[in-house]
Amino acid sequence: MDADGRWQILRLHVEDQIPLAALARDSGIGLRTLERWHARYRAAGFEGLRSRPRADAGGHHLPAELVTLIEGLGLTKPRPSIAAIHRAVAKVCAAERWPVPSYSVVWSIIRGLDPGMVTLALEGAASYRDKYELALRRAAD
Repeated sequence: MDADGRWQILRLHVEDQIPLAALARDSGIGLRTLERWHARYRAAGFEGLRSRPRADAGGHHLPAELVTLIEGLGLTKPRPSIAAIHRAVAKVCAAERWPVPSYSVVWSIIRGLDPGMVTLALEGAASYRDKYELALRRAAD
């Protein structure tokens, strides 16, 4: 539910003085949820009713050495499949007693690699120069 939907329900309590317990019973939303919405509304107004992203969104809770290993395997030539990288990482994790990342975490780490670095590692310096060099250099005769 978005902030507008929350406000439509909470407005009945704020403006019309309907008790939160009655709103919870009529709307099917838990009383504690309504209390939390009301506290956020009192603290920050309408903006407090908006959904907030998780504080840990976009990050991984993996050892730095493991992330480096995954990135290194993703830059080897010829590039192995994500499934092959995941299997190799799972073996290393078992030996080092690290948590085994899921397939999707390995995929997101590989996908997050800089495209220029991937081009340089997999296709070579000439291909990197052709794709990413800002000015075209020509040698004079």
